[in-house]
Amino acid sequence: MEVDSDLPSSVQAKFKSDTGEEIGSPLDLPLNVTKEQLTLICNALLQEEDKPFLFFVKDVEITTSLKDVLDTVKVNSEEVVEIIYQQQAVFRVRPVTRCTSSIPGHAEAVISTSFSPSGKSLASGSGDTTVRFWDLNTQTPLHVCKGHTNWVLCISWCPDGSKLASACKQGKLMLWDSETGNQIGKTMMGHKQWITALAWEPYMKNPECRKLASSSKDGDVRIWDTVTSLTILSLTGHSKAVTSVKWGGNGLIYTSSQDRTIKVWRADDGILCRTLEGHAHWVNTLALSTDYVLRTGPYHPILDKNEPTTDKKILQQRAIDRYEQACSYGAERLVSGSDDFTLFLWLPEKEKRPLARMTGHQQLINDVKFSPDTRIIASASFDKSVKLWESATGKFITTLRGHVQAVYMVAWSADSRLLLSSSADSTLKVWSMKTKKLELDLPGHADEVFAVDWSPDGAYVASGGKDKVLKL
Repeated sequence: MEVDSDLPSSVQAKFKSDTGEEIGSPLDLPLNVTKEQLTLICNALLQEEDKPFLFFVKDVEITTSLKDVLDTVKVNSEEVVEIIYQQQAVFRVRPVTRCTSSIPGHAEAVISTSFSPSGKSLASGSGDTTVRFWDLNTQTPLHVCKGHTNWVLCISWCPDGSKLASACKQGKLMLWDSETGNQIGKTMMGHKQWITALAWEPYMKNPECRKLASSSKDGDVRIWDTVTSLTILSLTGHSKAVTSVKWGGNGLIYTSSQDRTIKVWRADDGILCRTLEGHAHWVNTLALSTDYVLRTGPYHPILDKNEPTTDKKILQQRAIDRYEQACSYGAERLVSGSDDFTLFLWLPEKEKRPLARMTGHQQLINDVKFSPDTRIIASASFDKSVKLWESATGKFITTLRGHVQAVYMVAWSADSRLLLSSSADSTLKVWSMKTKKLELDLPGHADEVFAVDWSPDGAYVASGGKDKVLKL
């Protein structure tokens, strides 16, 4: 007797999320139901728009139809088949002339992309659970780093560019050697939910690049010793998810949270210095006026071409000089962007009260960045616009209009003359700061652009998104 004729034409099945929640009641599904049809059913049950999913029965992925999986997995025809669904990367949220190359490689959406501090290397993290290093000269993939078991949500280069930290949706932190692509040390575990942001201790504080801060949806911020792979300090105090963490140049750590506050901590002992209040809704994003100099540390895009050195003392002094020069325009300032459609400007080292409340966006704010020369703040919003503000006072300058859908991220050129924005409308746009108008339109992506970065030396722009392709 053939086995096939024994199989019923339909089965009782129920959908369950990868975190264990069941949706709807058991359904009669035909065996030949396809992955596409399952996606439609799942979206309907969840009352979502067309979100992408992966489906598994007993850890076997459904790639074509349900029948193919049931042939390999032993399932009792009397039982209700459990179909586990895992939502693919969809975000509630992050001078170039042409696209020199499209580098496919990632199997899922590219969620983050970042150039090393010197601008010589590029890394990306994706929904396909890998971290990739790219060779900028040949514009090809250099290393594929496997180790995470869930989407890689954020990546961060250590200040000397020798290591890259990556964090995934399961709350695990891994460290990679940028030369070899091998994992360094042990996987750092401790967060109970996914990691939302990473920040290294600045080079000017310690050229050894040992300490790393991570913020998580579980409400905690942890400071890790990346050599021992252990948590040194746990900064607890936020009552909801922490959305961003920044490590300032004067020994302070800044965190923003869905509890509507920003907290200022002492990096050395984890003592809470002050809580900045004022936002009426979740605080999504933070930027420091010193972000660019802290990110690039000892690497100056122009000076480095003259006198390369490996002496950490000289490099550390360079980093300190550059930081002090950046602060000559005003002390380290912090700007926060929120779901309440506003931005606040703070002097967090001294003041609990904001310097300015910046209003004008009609929707929540996704991203905010100071220009490298610290003079201008750019904010990106779901209202399809980018707005510019004076960084000293928070005074509104102008609105850059052109995107036809939500703007996810902004990135500045090293000389602060151009601003790049990435959007759900699948384009990148380059804006001139001289004219405050559109300089260039960079189409090319087939879908929403989530991640964008401009190399600190100004030579390249990298963008990645839902179409799984990294573009340079």
